[in-house]
Amino acid sequence: MTSDHSHLPSETALRAKALESLLVEKGLVKPEALDAIVETYQDKVGPQNGAHLVALAWTDPEFRRRLLADASDTAAEMGYFGRQGEHLKAIENTPEVHNLVVCTLCSCYPWTVLGLPPVWYKSAPYRSRAVSEPRSVLDEFGTELPENVTVRVWDSTSEMRYLVVPMRPAGTEGWSVEQLRKLVTRNSMIGVEPALPPEQVAP
Repeated sequence: MTSDHSHLPSETALRAKALESLLVEKGLVKPEALDAIVETYQDKVGPQNGAHLVALAWTDPEFRRRLLADASDTAAEMGYFGRQGEHLKAIENTPEVHNLVVCTLCSCYPWTVLGLPPVWYKSAPYRSRAVSEPRSVLDEFGTELPENVTVRVWDSTSEMRYLVVPMRPAGTEGWSVEQLRKLVTRNSMIGVEPALPPEQVAP
């Protein structure tokens, strides 16, 4: 019987694990500290923080106004601040304008509200094509926009990172903030996809 190696970790993952083991062995870091960091960015500081901001903006006009005027301070007031969360700007999708975020130079990304960046966000093809052919990129994510909708591409940098506020899906009138935040995905807050339709999430 031959062994199935299709699920072996990538070379990068193996190198990271080796480095982690070495640091732990030398007493430079504690395993529980590393676990806490990973848990924080995957589960606590993940996209649910941004989804909370978006859901509040959908339901509270005053909060929406403050978020669009100064996303950094508004997010910090909600307790969403820290590494790579500084200089945050919220940009709102409308029936006339669709916003798309990219980092053309590296992978600047608002970790505090979106969690860890997806692999494709850091890839060279996305970083170049999002600028040169944004509609084609959106099509590949299944996001087809009418020709009369303007696509605006925002280049994230160390000085400014972006949070897309997607349009609120129709049919969600009367939904609570907790119900609405389930419709908000990481991809919708980068701008490659719309928020989920209500039929995909049980209210």
